[in-house]
Amino acid sequence: MTYIWQHCPGDIHFKILFEISTTRHLISPFCGVTTCCLYSLNYLTLLEPCRKLVLTDSAVSDVWYYVPPLKKGTVEAADGCLIVNGNKIAVFSERDPKAIPWGKAGAEYVVESTGVFTTTDKASAHLEGGAKKVIISAPSADAPMFVVGVNHESYDPSFKVISNASCTTNCLAPLAKVIHDNFEIVEGLMTTVHATTATQKTVDGPSGKLWRDGRGAQQNIIPASTGAAKAVGKVIPALNGKLTGMAFRVPVPNVSVVDLTVRLGKPASYDAIKQKVKEAAEGPLKGILGYTEDQVVSTDFVGDAHSSIFDAAAGISLNDNFVKLISWYDNEYGYSSRVIDLIKYIQTRD
Repeated sequence: MTYIWQHCPGDIHFKILFEISTTRHLISPFCGVTTCCLYSLNYLTLLEPCRKLVLTDSAVSDVWYYVPPLKKGTVEAADGCLIVNGNKIAVFSERDPKAIPWGKAGAEYVVESTGVFTTTDKASAHLEGGAKKVIISAPSADAPMFVVGVNHESYDPSFKVISNASCTTNCLAPLAKVIHDNFEIVEGLMTTVHATTATQKTVDGPSGKLWRDGRGAQQNIIPASTGAAKAVGKVIPALNGKLTGMAFRVPVPNVSVVDLTVRLGKPASYDAIKQKVKEAAEGPLKGILGYTEDQVVSTDFVGDAHSSIFDAAAGISLNDNFVKLISWYDNEYGYSSRVIDLIKYIQTRD
């Protein structure tokens, strides 16, 4: 089995291939997602028996560039290789995904993390190089979309290209599933207060879409669009057309929070809602949905591997049919953890 992550600074593709026993993986950092994937695997000691790694990035020639994010274990650079816990990552460069010799490298699962090739047609370029499957680490207009813990079991081995949805959809969908299954969501609005991402400007600059999208990320709270709520309708068909939402980009480097305000079909006290979420977090959604009653703030969730952590102390209800629910997520590490989980699952089905 091979896992592959891809990074594209501009039009440049970055690859890391590593083999775990008889398993091969490829990882690369894009907006922190793939750095978190590699960090997570290393933290879980999965990298220890690793025998072979390959990395490509035609934008960066100095392998020391990749050392700082990998602080677990020993990291060094020598002879054009990045060495993590004694395991070598060979470095090479490719610009065109079709030119990457996945088959020759023994690659099977490619994670498309460029944010550019997000349609089935574009992401399929990796298949031409010999990859077996492509997982898009972003929403897709036409690829089957999966959220671990919500609809991943509907995966069909015939799919060649799939999407892991967005970090916000991964936060929202598990919570929405619990609420809908128990209390029926009639309709709802979502707001995500989202950490800065690499697509934003450091200072005011031009924007190809809305003018305010180009305003300085560290100086402003910026209203923005998001398809995360509507995407829930793709992974939970019963909620299709019942949810929509927006985002506020805020000047923090990591960790975001979802505000889900819904009208319920079945009346329920806020305490009853908390109880059902807690049961799910300790049961079928353990490790995916978290639950806390502590007086937490955003930095408390840096490095949290859950997709969504329900903040019981922050939510409110107007009455038994109208409630506001709050759930946190590490939009880098939590999401990256689900990328790994999704690949592990589909590998058992292929």
